[in-house]
Amino acid sequence: MGNQLFQEARRFVEMAKSANPADLDSAVAKAKNALHSAYANSTVAEQAQLQQMQQELEQIT
Repeated sequence: MGNQLFQEARRFVEMAKSANPADLDSAVAKAKNALHSAYANSTVAEQAQLQQMQQELEQIT
């Protein structure tokens, strides 16, 4: 099935990327929390992808 926390982080990042400007801060905060939670329980390959997602979040804020 894969890493559930990783999948959740990916979902929250996608939600933040498509969030309305009024909801952006909240969506980014949720995505960052999900990324943080997923990182410790991920493989090296997943961690690299999580870092890329983090960079995507930084570009939209």
